[in-house]
Amino acid sequence: MIYLVEDETAIAEPIVASLRHLGYEACWFQRADAALEGLLSNPVDLLIVDVNLLDGEEAGFALVHEAREADLSMPILMLTARDAVEDRIQGLDVGADDYLAKPFDLNEFLARVRALLRRVSQVKQNQLKRGELELDFATNEVRWEQKAVRLTPREYALLEILARNPERVFSAEELVDRVWGEVENSNVVRTYIHYLRNKISNDVVEKVSGGYRLGV
Repeated sequence: MIYLVEDETAIAEPIVASLRHLGYEACWFQRADAALEGLLSNPVDLLIVDVNLLDGEEAGFALVHEAREADLSMPILMLTARDAVEDRIQGLDVGADDYLAKPFDLNEFLARVRALLRRVSQVKQNQLKRGELELDFATNEVRWEQKAVRLTPREYALLEILARNPERVFSAEELVDRVWGEVENSNVVRTYIHYLRNKISNDVVEKVSGGYRLGV
């Protein structure tokens, strides 16, 4: 989903039409307050925002700042007729990722959109979120209910295997082979699942017929 926050209909309508023609979902707002309400309830892949909105001059800067203060991490592209260096610096300093001055070429605008969305795609490939569980495969970080969870390397390796294959049931023997290699006792899996449940949640790993799978 892409949010466009732009008060000028003549600019917003062709942008939204072009985005939808390319297969993107796009939602248009003319006020920063309405856009922020939407962002807080429905995270998006990209935010495109003008500086001057119906809320007032520089409302776009305030929107970007509030979005970042709320820990919203989507890329942000700012559009504005204000192309002074100081304005571009202010936009980037409050949290924008890119800045495009009006008037602009629509093809250049769409190229910037694609570039920003590629960043989102790359990040998503390295992240998993299921319910309250979040894993970052690039940094090996784990969060439960938005709180960091510290795992040992073996605990993380076990959880990662289950998380990357959330619908698959793994036997204890398969998990031993993948995480520990050769060990004499497959009860080690039960022990480490107990550790994960203690550190994260009783529901994080589910025992089913034939083995174990992710429980969230």
